[in-house]
Amino acid sequence: MQAPLWQPSAQRIDDANLPRFIASVNERCGTGLTADYFALHEWAVAHPEAFWAEVWNFCGVVADGDASNVVVDGDRLPGARWFPDVRLNFAENLLRRRDAHPALVALLENGSRREITYAALYRQVAQLAAALRAEGVAPGDRVAGFMPNIPETVVAMLATASIGATWSSCSPDFGIDGVLDRFGQITPKVLFAADGYFYNGKTCDSLERLAGIAGAIDSLQRIVVVPVVNPVPDIATLPNAVCFEDYLEPGATEVEFERLPFDHPLYVMYSSGTTGQPKCIVHGAGGSLLQHLKEHQLMVDMGPEDVLFYFTTCGWMMWNWLVSGLATGATLVLYDGSPFAADGHLLLDAIDREGITVFGTSAKFIAALEKAGHVPRESHSLASLKTILSTGSPLAHESFEYVYRDFKSDVCLSSISGGTDILSCFVGGCPVLPVHVGEIQAPGLGMAVDVWDDDGHSLRGEKGELVCTRPFPCCPVGFWGDADGSRFHAAYFDRFDNVWAHGDYAEVTPNRGYIIHGRSDAVLNPGGVRIGTAEIYRQVEQVEAVLESIVIGQEWQDDVRVVLFVVLREGLELTDALCDEIRAVVRANTTPRHVPARIVQVADIPRTLSGKIVELAVRNVVHGRPVKNTDALANPEALELYRDLPELAL
Repeated sequence: MQAPLWQPSAQRIDDANLPRFIASVNERCGTGLTADYFALHEWAVAHPEAFWAEVWNFCGVVADGDASNVVVDGDRLPGARWFPDVRLNFAENLLRRRDAHPALVALLENGSRREITYAALYRQVAQLAAALRAEGVAPGDRVAGFMPNIPETVVAMLATASIGATWSSCSPDFGIDGVLDRFGQITPKVLFAADGYFYNGKTCDSLERLAGIAGAIDSLQRIVVVPVVNPVPDIATLPNAVCFEDYLEPGATEVEFERLPFDHPLYVMYSSGTTGQPKCIVHGAGGSLLQHLKEHQLMVDMGPEDVLFYFTTCGWMMWNWLVSGLATGATLVLYDGSPFAADGHLLLDAIDREGITVFGTSAKFIAALEKAGHVPRESHSLASLKTILSTGSPLAHESFEYVYRDFKSDVCLSSISGGTDILSCFVGGCPVLPVHVGEIQAPGLGMAVDVWDDDGHSLRGEKGELVCTRPFPCCPVGFWGDADGSRFHAAYFDRFDNVWAHGDYAEVTPNRGYIIHGRSDAVLNPGGVRIGTAEIYRQVEQVEAVLESIVIGQEWQDDVRVVLFVVLREGLELTDALCDEIRAVVRANTTPRHVPARIVQVADIPRTLSGKIVELAVRNVVHGRPVKNTDALANPEALELYRDLPELAL
């Protein structure tokens, strides 16, 4: 068995929250658990009522009612009802801290920096919540944000949640149709929007698109515009529009928190929408809060002195995950702009300047730093940094090695995986476990995660479907507008009865960690052999000439052949010699069936607005099938690069 890349020191283990949590469990539940993480996980899965009650107690959830009745119908997935006798407010739990400690540090690509204390954040939420109440916003109403990742977005979400209304957001780089496909389904009363944003050295205007959005959503009573690119934006042509500062109720000093049932709708999130209209996934306040508290405090090991950063837009679930860090009392660093600004140094600079302890990013960002030749340990101090989180796509083995070689040797590199579907993780990091190359450290506490074959048999060391076999509190309430629950059931529960099938192609390792090999619906199947796309990406990324790639299965001669598209470094052309090099690397490190039958050079790879490559959309274009919702893409024009390619003629 290969030696770990990183092993936590005895001091780090002793200082972690997990040993304190285990001691509390032992004292309150009469158990004899040791510091063994996997023993704790097994106990949590076997005794969900006791485990989630202990998370509730350890994290100090603020609520009314009897929390001792943890779950009703606890064998039903979906259908279990968690903490049915309590009432809580999500925003109240995020605003428990009200002192002069920094709550938000907001950075923009243009160099702007703002800092807001917990006391100031509470005051702004009070003023905005009072304004929303005066507008007639009530529990169950929807409030939407067409916003960059700035403090006003956080304030608007918290004010909305304090009332018991439901928040939904997308980033300002969405086109009009993309916004309408989302917000048009949920009919919001109020829309928060910025006048523009900064990205990749450009100033981008949002007001023209905002006018088109406003004219198409009849339910809107008010548009609240936040100045970002202009101190006084021209909103005269927008119906019922007002600037953010003018909308606040300056006399309000206290937040009136509406305590509501555990499953009261908090967020509406959206599937990517590249295969049709986005699904509107409704998440409850209690499940989101409890899961995020568990992940932040036990899986990431955060406390009130930590500084948490995650590169995300307001259209990606990691924004919601990031904001929940307020419930732990941490300082959140918000950033809006390109992650590669200042030649990739802007975010690295922020680690040192802001004292970031937990740095969250994407696998793409880490791979891009390596490709660009960055050695952060030489250019930056990184003294504050204790944890790096990575998600969005599988983190390649080489990226693990790069982090420990060139980034920082004493850091917990936690690849995490879950999704918008559960607003959190099924598998993720653990501060008291070693990090092994290419592996996600562990299943999440309280999550009965497994890998199954098509017949529902558990697999070890073989690839299969990632499933969760027992109920969990952050299971979505359902889909918006899905009155009988049929669409929700079809999305996750059709394959295995009473079991969540997540749609990831995965395996459990001998270390009891996990490897995600890609999405199940993108799995290649040449000659009937299932291949995860991540297995090929890992090898192709080793080729110096290749910047990025995307792989699909093309229907060919009553079978499927593997087709690889590559974006090369500037000035390079795809030659026979380079194709041979790529194939040789893939063949040497995988199997002959992984070797692409065709390799095609392209100028760009289509991605969703949250940065994920869209293998299914490319596959549809190659086969001459429609892509139903190109507005869900950040660069829909890139799809044309894959249409009618002579290299793929049958």
